[in-house]
Amino acid sequence: MKAVKGKKLFGGVHLRDRKALSCELPTEVLPEPSEVRISTQQSLGRPAIPCVEKGQKVKEGQLIARADGAISCNVHASVAGEVKDIVKMPSPAGTEETFIVIASDGSGEKSWLAPLKNPDAGQILARIAEAGIVGMGGAGFPAAVKDAPKCKVDTLLLNGAECEPYLTCDHRLMLEHTDEIIRGARYIAKALGGAQIVIGIEKNKPDCIAAFEPYEDVKVVALAKRYPMGSEKHIIYSCTGRKVKVGQLPASEGVIVHNVGTAYAVCQAIELGKPLYEREMTVSGGAVAQPKNLWVKLGTSAEDIIKYCGGESVPPKKVVRGGPMTGAATADYKNYMNKTADGILLMTAKEADTLAPTACLNCGKCADVCPMHLMPMQTAFYSAAGDFETAAKLGNTMCCIECGACEYVCPARRPLIQAIRKTKAAMRAKQAEEVKKNG
Repeated sequence: MKAVKGKKLFGGVHLRDRKALSCELPTEVLPEPSEVRISTQQSLGRPAIPCVEKGQKVKEGQLIARADGAISCNVHASVAGEVKDIVKMPSPAGTEETFIVIASDGSGEKSWLAPLKNPDAGQILARIAEAGIVGMGGAGFPAAVKDAPKCKVDTLLLNGAECEPYLTCDHRLMLEHTDEIIRGARYIAKALGGAQIVIGIEKNKPDCIAAFEPYEDVKVVALAKRYPMGSEKHIIYSCTGRKVKVGQLPASEGVIVHNVGTAYAVCQAIELGKPLYEREMTVSGGAVAQPKNLWVKLGTSAEDIIKYCGGESVPPKKVVRGGPMTGAATADYKNYMNKTADGILLMTAKEADTLAPTACLNCGKCADVCPMHLMPMQTAFYSAAGDFETAAKLGNTMCCIECGACEYVCPARRPLIQAIRKTKAAMRAKQAEEVKKNG
């Protein structure tokens, strides 16, 4: 189906995408590490509960931690070997998580689920949950919960925007596994009761757009190259013209959004019985010797990944896990990949702006580019004074998607996202205290 033009997005910024470093590089398979450390917190919600013990032998794909409730996900072994330990360690987000440490025995012995042939909607949803599939392009919301909405859904929207600079793993996945993505999308659409399939891809990926156009049952939308086009609410508007109201989920407008990586994982889980225990990711930046797109097993250390990419070409000024706009800076390479880890960036001093912030200029540029029509300067001003309630009220902070566009354009280099996250944390803590107080 010939691609159609997406609707224009309000706000946002036009970024130098820096994708040329890796977009033409075919995906390689990272050699199996000698040890993996797999977090039980692989999704939004509650961490999974370990169901293996120290000293136990496990196979690749075997369940090692069981989902704790609906908003949680199963976790599977990414290598065959022995459970060496179950320990608490700090995560890249700064929180303490439980990690299951497995020493690989190199056997590659697998324990997958039974493949499904022509599954019905219930079987598809059950398999998505059993395989531990989560959203691969965002916070990692359990896919089985998203695919069982309480209201009628008529559209499945595949997110192929990949609007973050440097990241090209979705680009390569769309080129190298086009048909598997479509088959996975058809399974999800069937689970949703026969939803139409739409895929949104930014215009800087014409090869991907061309790859999906031959599918007659898929509507391809060519999106403007503008950040944050990949944000859920914005890609919905650009592809369908529907606006998701504040406080509402996409399903309220008849749409479910999945990353292309999630659709691919669904295809593998149903047709092969393969749980989600590895993912594609990008290693890039001016300070890495050899940028690459890699298939990486969960629990692999950043240290092993960077070593495979030739190490550092120059000492990096900043190491970022994820994209440069929404990713988190890390202090070292002693962190381990999970289901939402789509990139590791080694950035030079020129790439990572480290100049000290100055006083706010009251220029209003942060408000001009905010895709959510917010006032980030208000949040920053009042949060600095410790008045988080006023900050949240005047800045409408709880509606912020933390895309970082405001901070990117700020001529004073104010730490706006830090202020926004601090305000959100304070308001959530207050809400939790009130709930506890009122019983």
